[in-house]
Amino acid sequence: MRALQIAATGMSAQQMRVEVISNNLANMSTTGYNARRAEFADLHYQQLSRAGTINAADGTQLPTGVQLGLGVRPAAISMNVAQGSLSQTGGDLDLAIEGDGFLEVTLPSGISAFTRDGALKRSGDGLIVTSDGHPVVPDITIPNDARAVSVNAAGEVYAYFNDQVQPQLLGQFSLADFTNVKGLEAMGSNLFLETPASGPALVGTPGTDGLGTLRQGYLESSSVDAVREITQLIEAQRGYELNAKVITAADQMLGATTQIR
Repeated sequence: MRALQIAATGMSAQQMRVEVISNNLANMSTTGYNARRAEFADLHYQQLSRAGTINAADGTQLPTGVQLGLGVRPAAISMNVAQGSLSQTGGDLDLAIEGDGFLEVTLPSGISAFTRDGALKRSGDGLIVTSDGHPVVPDITIPNDARAVSVNAAGEVYAYFNDQVQPQLLGQFSLADFTNVKGLEAMGSNLFLETPASGPALVGTPGTDGLGTLRQGYLESSSVDAVREITQLIEAQRGYELNAKVITAADQMLGATTQIR
């Protein structure tokens, strides 16, 4: 009775789908979050009779054969790369990326990570860091006596001082992009790591080489579509129930077999 094992793989697949949907819904308010989607593929097939086999009885060739599928398996959980809507905050160091690209940050281990969360802060030394304290690359320090900070679309950071008419250029943010953004490894805290599947980081100036631009005083909202997620949740629930009914039916068939005298 292969139906028991086949339906069990279907229930596991729908369970994983629900878990992915629940994570999307939990991150509806996460800055710069992109929704994930569970993808599945069928398992191996048992070749009871291969297509093209010659029938020994009359010499004819079987046009299709008999192939019995053995269930479903997870193939990937891919990221839906989409631009989230921009929400105005008015913060001097709130930066939204319009278009492609990631801000590069330096982790305590020294390796680089990448994020679209532009809710930046100042450290005690005036260094521009993320909400978790990771320095943004390149290092830009805001003097203590600066009365205001301005960031233009190209990522240039200017500081205004009380005793100066013209602003002072402190540095310029860069953006990084990847050949395969979906190949990045999510590590939590809105951070991603480069992988062989993503390819190396392609770093450039905002607004050039296909990179997006920066908008000061805005943050990128999550791209999760609540209506779509709820619809998929209902589909996953019904799929789980149908696979459970297959297991119940297979169990009843086995029960009927054991009662045969």
